[in-house]
Amino acid sequence: MVVSAFIVSGGIHYQTPMLAAIAADFQADAATTGWIPTLSFGGMVVGMLFLVPLGDRIDKRALVLWMIVALMLAQATMAAAPSIAVLAAASLVTGICSPLTQHFIAITADIADPAHRGRALGTQLMGMFSGILFARIAGGLIAAHLGWRYSYALSAGMLLAITSVLWARLPRTQPTSQDSYRDLLWSMFRLMRTHRDIRRATAFHFMFGICYGGFWAVAAPMLAALHRVGPTTAGLMGIPGAAGILVARPAGRWTDRVGVKPVVLAGIGSMLAAWIAMGFGAWSIAAVVIGAMLLDCGLRAAMVANQTLINTVVPDSRGRANTLFGVHVWTGNAVGAFLTSWAFAHYGWLAVCGVALAATVIALLQYVFNPLPKR
Repeated sequence: MVVSAFIVSGGIHYQTPMLAAIAADFQADAATTGWIPTLSFGGMVVGMLFLVPLGDRIDKRALVLWMIVALMLAQATMAAAPSIAVLAAASLVTGICSPLTQHFIAITADIADPAHRGRALGTQLMGMFSGILFARIAGGLIAAHLGWRYSYALSAGMLLAITSVLWARLPRTQPTSQDSYRDLLWSMFRLMRTHRDIRRATAFHFMFGICYGGFWAVAAPMLAALHRVGPTTAGLMGIPGAAGILVARPAGRWTDRVGVKPVVLAGIGSMLAAWIAMGFGAWSIAAVVIGAMLLDCGLRAAMVANQTLINTVVPDSRGRANTLFGVHVWTGNAVGAFLTSWAFAHYGWLAVCGVALAATVIALLQYVFNPLPKR
């Protein structure tokens, strides 16, 4: 499952270092090209909301196999897209199918020892984060030397290879709910209403999603405009920008030992430091590198802690709990991509930093006035 998560999670992130190259190919401005990440992140919300809850109702194996085939076809379409409109539409489908990684998380939470659930989920999330890193680096290098279309061809090929492995080895799962599909969806509102911990964790990660999605939606155009760097360098930004890979497993162990609250506070502090540093990014690319590292560390540490929390409080509704969490994360990403693409196109990089800092401060206020449980 870790290898599958690695391959699947990269699907919507190949675009990150290639947006400037895509814009040049289709002669589009930053605002128009911004629809690609916006729709892919928005698609994640749709997939989370309408497909992931089915994991509580039917065999997760069937869901994973159908979604991975659709994802493979969407990536192949992006490789051959004749226009930016087709590319954006295929990115929407990519986003809709990408939440199948949430089924891997739910299965991991099911089989893990409760005393070490944070560590187990940290390992699974590390595979996802590694896939994101690979996609950003490979996307930049391939775009610079072969053309951006080949990144999506590579992704489609890897998905084809892993599909046969999943067909042979992915275990079947037993449903935990007999509700109709309609009732299954409505039950998520009851979960939000009756579980305060889920409300707090999801609201917090909506704000962090704005910061994360907002940065990566404009990173390549900003580096091209302010520092005159191409897609290769923009792709290499994924290396410091994936520092959270090194944080995921330790954050899981830390959560197992001391609980959720201190890990989340550390994440907030890292995110604040990240955007203060990136405020100097208009003048120094080193500031962007430092900020990207701090941003990813803060986000990943808090995500491991909060996802451990929501998979613990409702063991019979993990599909729906992960849906609620993922919807807020990716809605935040979509909102952040839209806001920062617009802010960068009209007011520049400092406006982007202002948007993200505002979201981080709101997350801090949520922590202070509506705190998470200590454990």
